[in-house]
Amino acid sequence: MRSFRIGLTAVAITLLLLLTLPLINMIASSDPGVLRATLADREVYTSILLTLRCSLWATLAGLLLGIPLAYLLARWSFPGKSILQGLVDLPIMIPHTAMGIALLMIYGRKFLVGGLFAKMGLSFVGTEAGISLAMAYVSMPFLVNAARDGFLAVDPKLEKVARTLGASPRQVFFHVSLPLCRQAIVSGAIMMWARGISEFGAVIILAYHPMVAPVLIWERFESYGLKYARPVAVLLILICLVVFAGLRWMAARRQED
Repeated sequence: MRSFRIGLTAVAITLLLLLTLPLINMIASSDPGVLRATLADREVYTSILLTLRCSLWATLAGLLLGIPLAYLLARWSFPGKSILQGLVDLPIMIPHTAMGIALLMIYGRKFLVGGLFAKMGLSFVGTEAGISLAMAYVSMPFLVNAARDGFLAVDPKLEKVARTLGASPRQVFFHVSLPLCRQAIVSGAIMMWARGISEFGAVIILAYHPMVAPVLIWERFESYGLKYARPVAVLLILICLVVFAGLRWMAARRQED
């Protein structure tokens, strides 16, 4: 037993080192003064806030639209279910620049859906709404799949008992299934927000401006080189680390309570 545990620990440590060494090296080699100056740069500050905000809007939309789909996939069998599941997973598999082009050809002002929204005063090209849309498309599978697995873990007998006691399907969903699936949904929402923050390919096609942090990092690297791109990358990594470590901690505390 001890040798098995030591072996697992060694493999885990190896993986953690492979994942974290590049990030640790980049952070450790950065000048704190340069980081402070970079954070004081209004363009950097605005870009990071825009990234966090747009990904949050995308996640909130994902919660509203993705949870019903996850419940449907978990509880009902119907023709074409595997195809629907494949469509949910598709954004993970295809290049995100291709997804950006696909979105542009639907939500661009010259196309049908985009034209209809433009008449209502809503544009997705070069706007915050477009950034959130692109983030939502590429990150939605993380929330839907996590919520689906959470609903699958809920014993259907509990829902049937609630129905025999007079609860309506709506009451069963909101008072039995959803609370029991809360932890999985929270975990999926955190992953969706994180994936949205890191998105580059779909965003740069649909909304190059205003610049989110990944686009700003690429633009500074292309224009000025590593010296000017690295501080922005380090700041984004540090902010994300603090935010998501805090979210995981709060989620764990809620689970203990």
